[in-house]
Amino acid sequence: MSNFPSPSAPDPVINEGPRARSRLACYVSLTRLDKPIGIALLLWPTLDALWLAARGWPGMLLTTIFTVGTVLMRSAGCAINDVADRRFDLQVARTSGRTLARGEIAVWEAIAVAIVLAACAAFTLPLLHPATFPLALIAVVISASYPYSKRFFPMPQAYLGIAFSFGIPMAFAAVLGYVPARAWLLLCANLFWVVAYDTEYAMVDRRDDLRIGIRSSAILFGRADVLAVASCYAVYLGMLAAIARSEGLGWGFAIGWIGALACALAHVAWIRGRDPQQCFRAFRHNHWLGLSIFAGIVGDFALR
Repeated sequence: MSNFPSPSAPDPVINEGPRARSRLACYVSLTRLDKPIGIALLLWPTLDALWLAARGWPGMLLTTIFTVGTVLMRSAGCAINDVADRRFDLQVARTSGRTLARGEIAVWEAIAVAIVLAACAAFTLPLLHPATFPLALIAVVISASYPYSKRFFPMPQAYLGIAFSFGIPMAFAAVLGYVPARAWLLLCANLFWVVAYDTEYAMVDRRDDLRIGIRSSAILFGRADVLAVASCYAVYLGMLAAIARSEGLGWGFAIGWIGALACALAHVAWIRGRDPQQCFRAFRHNHWLGLSIFAGIVGDFALR
């Protein structure tokens, strides 16, 4: 029997008591602006792509547009995710305190916030090459549909990997006016990284997800979860090394790559015991892995 909450189940009653947070605080919580780890995980590979496409500094305009666009679209995605998962979130210890789950704002408010943020991001598109337009539309569709993939897709982390990697072809399109093959290879490599860190994240919620019927890679991999995470890191770093070689990157990138490898090894060590706190620690530490790769790319071009 399915454990999914009934689609007809009522939404939480809006909490308007004296202890209710201000609307602004609720919106910040809804969009995770108070938890910027997701922004970093989305931003680093996008900036990697910008630097690789431009063969160095891509200019202030493109850097600003993609940074601001990443913040806006990640925030909009969080709002849509919470709308889709509001009835599930109440049944998961880690997410039961989310704004929509607690009934601090109405569903229509969350949807309005997502639309406004996405519209603000869309206003930056005319400043980019027209080749980015269809890619941006595809990215929006993937991001908006991701939360629902957890209902039927056994490994939604792979779906998220596509969503979190689509800034890569957009960056190449913005710089070059087209998307070369190496951009899609970089997207594929990044997908493995997303599966690695989001499986660590899913390991935190595995018991609750099993109870309520949500699918995840942590459940799919079962006792092979640590091996799967390690394998995804290995594929990601291996593909990055091959791409870097084809791009002519040298010691600057190698130093950053070694730093990323050290991070990945630490993460695998932390999650071996499957302790939820250590799994969450590993997930959050991926910010440093992404930063290490980006610093290696920037440093390599700067040393030329």
